Amino acid sequence: MYSKVYSGTWEGIEGILIQVEADISNGLPVFEMIGYLSSEVKEAKDRVRTALKNQGYLLPPKRITVNLAPANLRKSGTLYDLAIGISILIASRFIPPLEEPMLFLGEVGLDGSIKGVQGVLPVVLKACEEKIPVCFVPKVNLKEARIAKGIHCIGVETLEEVLTILKQLDERDYEEEYDFSDKTKTQTSEQKDLDFSDIKGQKLVKRALEIAVSGHHNLIMSGSPGSGKSALAKRLPMIMPELTYEEKIEITRIYSVSGKLANSGELVEVRPYRAPHHSITMAALIGGGKNAEPGELSLAHKGILFLDELPEFKRDLLDMMRQPLEEREIVIARNRRSCVYPADFMLVAAMNPCPCGYYPNRKKCFCTSNMIRKYQDKLSGPLLDRIDMLVTVSPVSMKMRKSEAEEETSETIRKRVEKTRMIQRNRYQKENFSVNAHLTGAGIEKYCRLSSEDEAWLENFIDANDLSYRSYVRILKLARTIADMDESDLIEQKHLMEAVMLRMGWNQY
Repeated sequence: MYSKVYSGTWEGIEGILIQVEADISNGLPVFEMIGYLSSEVKEAKDRVRTALKNQGYLLPPKRITVNLAPANLRKSGTLYDLAIGISILIASRFIPPLEEPMLFLGEVGLDGSIKGVQGVLPVVLKACEEKIPVCFVPKVNLKEARIAKGIHCIGVETLEEVLTILKQLDERDYEEEYDFSDKTKTQTSEQKDLDFSDIKGQKLVKRALEIAVSGHHNLIMSGSPGSGKSALAKRLPMIMPELTYEEKIEITRIYSVSGKLANSGELVEVRPYRAPHHSITMAALIGGGKNAEPGELSLAHKGILFLDELPEFKRDLLDMMRQPLEEREIVIARNRRSCVYPADFMLVAAMNPCPCGYYPNRKKCFCTSNMIRKYQDKLSGPLLDRIDMLVTVSPVSMKMRKSEAEEETSETIRKRVEKTRMIQRNRYQKENFSVNAHLTGAGIEKYCRLSSEDEAWLENFIDANDLSYRSYVRILKLARTIADMDESDLIEQKHLMEAVMLRMGWNQY
């Protein structure tokens, strides 16, 4: 007898439905699996056969063939186990054929338990698009699956639970009756007790950070040890605007395929903040590995990627970020398979100005100009050309630290940021971008027009300092953000001058 059910896999963050077909016919007793399978998928026949035996289902001594279609797509992982087991039971006539298409995801243990898998959300969303009405997922993945709307998700812990539901399935009310999960809502994790009001002084730096977040601009902070670079960076998520529902879904997909939702399985509600150590590998930062999984650049999508001690990262590792910073996505090719992961992150980096860290304080710093130049040359010119802002963070005096002057809170700054972002969203309603940092060449011409006097001033400055056209474009993008913060439709010279100072930064060292 022949049977067919559905399982799934993913490429990048897009789900793909897999047809799991089973056929039992006369012939020598053999269990054969076909369909361009990896070793862990081929091992499913032993896991499934033993699990069925331990549940009291002895397979007939006939020829069993299981096919995972499409056959030209490489299958890997263990999420097909449950679908394989159900298709065999239907083909063996232990359970009746399904009256409607159903999706089955989960790894099967030898005792019949259903174990959690990664990548559930993209597959369930794809099943929604294909109008599949029911899906069975491991109980630990149920919250993640229920993020998708328009499909009935049933969480199960054992194979016996699945069979019980299938034998007694009531199309009218099966989700309420057969949901084995705990329906109590869990509270979202509390945000860390970090606020910009904790940072004394640093008004110019705080202004620069507000500009960066308002326009989604990349920046590097340079300063001596203890000046507050890391403390400022950690507080940036507190002033970023809230995620839209579409952004939450996209981020949650990335974390789903990378296995980062195993504990909570809930929709990602806050913008990511990733801070990898400088010893990170290429695959961990960019993405890749055996299964072409997303790296830190993709895990920071729509959030912040903070690189502390930037010159300590390998130069080739940093140069690999040049294309993602421009394209806002990463393409990973593995074994005739190409995965595209989004990587629209805001790069924030911190570094010391010299090897000892105290330049230009000559009371502490004894580094020569060659030593300073060699240290800063660890960052390539093409990489720095893609950074919008270079900010110097100076130490705060003890008098300022003890000052009782009231500092602005993160909430106050965030409200201004959201107001500026709203201006940009309204302006770019008909465009395929929504922030100033993503302005295209045509967008620059349309939205960043200058008076003839200001344009001549900026062109003379670019020529006098031998800057690239990319620098010219990034100065205009920065000036557009600063003008939006002033609620000005026109970019004025004061906006250009502030953008130039932020762009040039510590290049004079």
